[in-house]
Amino acid sequence: MRKTDVTQHSLYSYRTLEERIPDAHPLRKLRVLVDAILANMNDDFQALYSRRGRPSIAPERLLRASLIQTLFSIRSERQLVQHIEYNLLYRWFVGMNLDEAVWNHSTFSANRERLFSEAMTQRFFAQVLRIAEWQSLISDEHFTVDGTMIEAWASVKSFTKKDGSGPPPSDEGRNATVDFKGEKRSNETHQSTTDPDARLYKKGDGDKSRLCYLGHALMENRNGLVVDATTTLASGTAERDAALIMAERSIQKAGATLGADKGYDAAEFVKQLRDQGVTPHVAQKKHSAIDGRTTRHAGYAVSIKKRKLVEEIFGWSKTIGGLRKARFVGLAKVRAQTTFTFAAYNLTRMASIFGWRLSAVVG
Repeated sequence: MRKTDVTQHSLYSYRTLEERIPDAHPLRKLRVLVDAILANMNDDFQALYSRRGRPSIAPERLLRASLIQTLFSIRSERQLVQHIEYNLLYRWFVGMNLDEAVWNHSTFSANRERLFSEAMTQRFFAQVLRIAEWQSLISDEHFTVDGTMIEAWASVKSFTKKDGSGPPPSDEGRNATVDFKGEKRSNETHQSTTDPDARLYKKGDGDKSRLCYLGHALMENRNGLVVDATTTLASGTAERDAALIMAERSIQKAGATLGADKGYDAAEFVKQLRDQGVTPHVAQKKHSAIDGRTTRHAGYAVSIKKRKLVEEIFGWSKTIGGLRKARFVGLAKVRAQTTFTFAAYNLTRMASIFGWRLSAVVG
């Protein structure tokens, strides 16, 4: 007998949201890991909020929701709260029940503004690393460093003369047309009116100039996890400067190696690494600062091969994690976004190592 296609609404639901999520779902294991991290951050949260006033959105829920946004490539806060409203998996991961009202997107953004700071995202990143260290997933001997461009949340049209003497718009309207043809623009004389910290920069000859930042990652070579990260203003020396800072604070073992591409093959950089007790395994240019004392060792070839793993970090961060273009304005906020994205990458990488197959549901 054919059943009639009639929807009958129930007054009550006899299955909880917890029961609706399969026991074997990989996000279950990730949720346990994330909850342990957030529990360790309880004192940090307590210091962030006043004991008086109306209760805000729980910081644990804000961070879980931000993880969902990063892991599932949700571009905006408006889309995020819409997804949490109707997606039971997202609602469960955040920690909400079936009947709980989802926040307005502007309320979510305002609450996250306080939480999404450099210090707090760095704390979250450090807690993720603690789990990786506890599981002996991190090498203390072999590392790789690299940088990537992060497009700023600003149009090139906003890059105008600091003294305000630029050409007038050729038409009227909210997005007026401005003819910059023939005008020389540089970071010394011009600045973005939308994001003053963004810099006009291009990666190499033939590439177009963009308003951007540079994100930097220090990767350990055993499992390809990010052990240090930062974001800087874009400049010709920013990658090497950031590499030295990260190496000094994160590479503790004398004689540890640091792999890098040809952009880091500069005599002063190589010398400073050796002064820090780090062995530079930098890819060689035609006239290289790396000589046979380094290249004759078998480990050099291994480092050059392992170096390519860092591109997987940047590839995931841009295609899945939303780091191709900044969601925020200002160096401090973009630095927080970069650190949080790399922490999310480490979680997915650890899930893969543990055999959770998180990639089956993420990306």
